[in-house]
Amino acid sequence: MNSMMYHFPEMAFIRQKLFMSDIIHAAGSVQSSLQAAPDFPHARPGSTVAVAVGSRKIDGLKEVVWECLRFLEQRGFAPFIVPAMGSHGGATAEGQRHVLSAYGITEDTMGVPVVADMDVRCIAIHDLGFPVYLSTAALSADHMVLINRVKPHTKFKAGIESGLCKMMTVGLGKHQGAAEIHQQAVDHTFGIIESAAALVLRKTSVLFGLALLEDGRGKLAHVEMLFPETLISREKALLKKAAAMMGRIPFDPIDILIVDQIGKDISGIGMDSNVTGRHRDLVGDSMIAPHVKRIFVRDLSIASDGNANGIGLADFTTRRLVDRMDREKTYVNSLAAISPEKAAIPVYFGTDHLCLDACAKTCGRSNSHDLRVVRIKNTSALEYLQISKPLEKEALAHDRLSFASPWGGFLFDELDNLTDFPAL
Repeated sequence: MNSMMYHFPEMAFIRQKLFMSDIIHAAGSVQSSLQAAPDFPHARPGSTVAVAVGSRKIDGLKEVVWECLRFLEQRGFAPFIVPAMGSHGGATAEGQRHVLSAYGITEDTMGVPVVADMDVRCIAIHDLGFPVYLSTAALSADHMVLINRVKPHTKFKAGIESGLCKMMTVGLGKHQGAAEIHQQAVDHTFGIIESAAALVLRKTSVLFGLALLEDGRGKLAHVEMLFPETLISREKALLKKAAAMMGRIPFDPIDILIVDQIGKDISGIGMDSNVTGRHRDLVGDSMIAPHVKRIFVRDLSIASDGNANGIGLADFTTRRLVDRMDREKTYVNSLAAISPEKAAIPVYFGTDHLCLDACAKTCGRSNSHDLRVVRIKNTSALEYLQISKPLEKEALAHDRLSFASPWGGFLFDELDNLTDFPAL
């Protein structure tokens, strides 16, 4: 790209005081929660239990799953693990097994089988006339247990968003069920997740769910055992608690938002729209705070395993990210979500510097020294941010922000790319 190199304002790193969990060991918190378990008088000794585990990177997930499995065994059950991640992992059994293994969840580490197939069966017809699908592996068990994080969803707002109900209807629906729910939501909204989850609870035997909440730094903050009779109502309450704890960008508006990494391990759409303020989808585009003019995404996380779903929410990216994309995985995921917009590759260049210049050239500022720039590592790591000089007064006036470095220019390496976030 032939263009002038813009002179960006000075930048500094700041630290944001986020809600911090007092949980030190995930295992202890899970054990405490499991003490609330009843005797399960309807369950026979030796009954099989399908433990549903998803594809999100959740703090302490390996320990949570381990403790849950040991609890079930102590109660006389025979548990096994079922991946509950819709179309993730390239919508293949081996891909979904690989996703779990990346989090340390394998047959060897967990001591139980991992049954990863993509077969589903229709268990009911929703009142709106569409089929509700569920994993045949999960249905083969006498009972099910659900383990998932409860948090605000990136695509929609409702009483039930991302959590155990979504795992039952989308995650355990595998590729076919996930596609069906997303398709029906176009006309009926994602409120159908709640009613579909109620159907699953009526038609199957769910022993309990483990609802996990994270603090503003992405650390495990709350573990709660939810039982079928009150699971939906309790998840609604926990969603409000999760929303209050999550980290956000404390500046609005923003000219340029630099996101060092996106990935499926970070957010279902690579970068959480609750943080970036931007979403594009067939069910509706949205621009909420912070109102960002240009988003520049630098790279794809290793744990995302090539799935770059969500890159379509950026304005600019790098050739290295595009080269790391597994298009098949990305496209399968975005098509199942009825959201090809999120797989669209934006304008890309060979270096970070060229991408930044393109952002500056197209954000409407006549003087580049006035640019309101924020840089984050990813949308789940918001304790430290890099900001430009025009945001200094707002940062100083904010009682939850403090400076972690002096002002200075952007630092580029020998390839003309930004240097990595320092270990602050």
